[in-house]
Amino acid sequence: MAHVHHIHRGESLALAAQATMEKSGEQWTQMRAAIFEALASFDQPASAYDIADKVSQIQGRRVAANSVYRILDLFVGANLARRVESANAYVANDHPDCLHDCIFLICDSCGQTTHIDNDSLSGGVRDAARKAGFAPERPVIEVRGRCGECETS
Repeated sequence: MAHVHHIHRGESLALAAQATMEKSGEQWTQMRAAIFEALASFDQPASAYDIADKVSQIQGRRVAANSVYRILDLFVGANLARRVESANAYVANDHPDCLHDCIFLICDSCGQTTHIDNDSLSGGVRDAARKAGFAPERPVIEVRGRCGECETS
């Protein structure tokens, strides 16, 4: 039977993120909530500095990027966020209640980044790694090119 994602948006995404974090035994603090809300508000991958700036503006006090990095690492570990390796940036995972390897499609023209799940492709990457005597933990596949909008314009 095919796996169906429940895609969360807005308040539903924040509640799913909180539930996922708490299920993993972590607390959902005000700072974690603020950082997740800021991350989820970006249309494109955001750096820790982008997120720190946004949270600082909202809270009226400086939030250090180092603190944001620590929380983002926690979010990645809990499946609340995905890291776009080539951009050193992050996106909120809109279905944190299920775990898949990540494939990013990154437009070199406009920067739009689309996250897709294709376990058969990443499974092949995992198999190749194991055959080479390597223990794969987190395959991340990034495909650079042009999105449909930029391709037609």
